[in-house]
Amino acid sequence: MSDAPAVLVLRKGAHGIPIEQYAEALRDRLPDHDVTLARTPKEEREGIEDAEIVTGMWLTDELLDHAENLELFACAYAGTGHLPRDRLAEQGVTLTNASGVHGPNIGEHVLGAILTFSRRFHEGFRRQREREWRSYETHELEGSTVTIVGLGALGQATAKRLEGFGVETVGVRYSPDKGGPTDEVIGFDEDALHDALARTDYLVLACPLTDLTEGLVGTSELVTLPPEAVVVNVARGPVVETDALLNALRSRWIRGASLDVTDPEPLPSDHDLWNLGNVQITPHNAGHTPHYYERLADIVASNVRHVTETGEYEGLENQVQV
Repeated sequence: MSDAPAVLVLRKGAHGIPIEQYAEALRDRLPDHDVTLARTPKEEREGIEDAEIVTGMWLTDELLDHAENLELFACAYAGTGHLPRDRLAEQGVTLTNASGVHGPNIGEHVLGAILTFSRRFHEGFRRQREREWRSYETHELEGSTVTIVGLGALGQATAKRLEGFGVETVGVRYSPDKGGPTDEVIGFDEDALHDALARTDYLVLACPLTDLTEGLVGTSELVTLPPEAVVVNVARGPVVETDALLNALRSRWIRGASLDVTDPEPLPSDHDLWNLGNVQITPHNAGHTPHYYERLADIVASNVRHVTETGEYEGLENQVQV
């Protein structure tokens, strides 16, 4: 191998896919670099002592105690709130994330949820189980308004997949002046948001959980939505106030909800959300994709090549401020 920096892969995998596949994907893209997989806690502790570049799902304080030369931690998740970011900042470690890896699959998940409620496939599945040959009313997606809260990789992927369905799209983002792939872009101003909600048929939540978005959808927002509206949440459970959502669904303030995330999570087996016929629940599964490691390796390998060519750990793809 050359003098190119080595890459250490930590042992925790994602979505039940062996972490060996991630290491192999990096080796394919970085043939001139040593890519080492640490499969045990001991191998992680020993490997991180001299490592400049480390990638993985997590990085604990205990493991960071052993890092003497760490320059870059390439987090294999889009979210980095679980990492010791203060310590990374203190030690001058550059941090990147996996933003964009989930775009295609979550965009497809959202589209599937919307089409399920539009054509009421869940009712068709129920009647099939009961062997009941009896028609039922459905809806049309064409002509609907879809509001997407969050125009990051997930929101943009969703908007792209809605093209061709004849819908109006409204995007909600922190900086509306940046624009986006939707027909209209607004900010989080309460009046502007409620104006959009009042004409929304499908409300897609694809934003990060922050102080601003926690509890964003509560009683006031659910009352503002039209009675035929459907809420699709692929963000985080606490973006929606659960008790308010339950009340809205029971009272038929809205038509239904498709929830890939809940609050609490995992959803207890005795929770009332399970028993509502107008709710579709998936167990935080929208992020699952067989191409996870391939997309992640594309990002990380590109950054490693940047470091190799420039010697700089700044200006990296998906760099996160710590």
